Amino acid sequence: MNFRIGIGYDVHQLQSGLKFVLGGLAIPHEKGPVAHSDGDVLIHAICDALLGAANLRDIGINFPDSSNDFKGIDSKLLLKRTIDLLSKKGYKVGNIDSTVCLQRPKIKEYIPLMQETLAKVMGLDSDNISIKATTTESLGFVGREEGISSYAVALIYKE
Repeated sequence: MNFRIGIGYDVHQLQSGLKFVLGGLAIPHEKGPVAHSDGDVLIHAICDALLGAANLRDIGINFPDSSNDFKGIDSKLLLKRTIDLLSKKGYKVGNIDSTVCLQRPKIKEYIPLMQETLAKVMGLDSDNISIKATTTESLGFVGREEGISSYAVALIYKE
């Protein structure tokens, strides 16, 4: 088999009064990401990891924030389109390992549903999607709750 690995990163500023979407779920919180799409940093990092692994550039090239086609779009649709792009090149997803960096809200109780949601979009078993969360111990923009970031690593393969 032909294996490839990619890494993704995304960050968004947080602002009061906006909807907080993470891992395809709307989570109650007083702040949400400032973004052209729904601002789901976890999905965006996963898309970048997958696109990079397949040498398909990045999320900004494939789904530019200068296009009204993607204004307010549900990031699960971007993930589905990313999977379709990989499929056209003959790739399948092996697994995803990701970390979300945020001070609040605490998301550990949402992680199993995020895994199920993302697995359904990607056509995977939820056991192939790892989602971890960490604070930055009140340091930096994440610690001050000014923003949220996420990292993802993806393994893809051709049979």
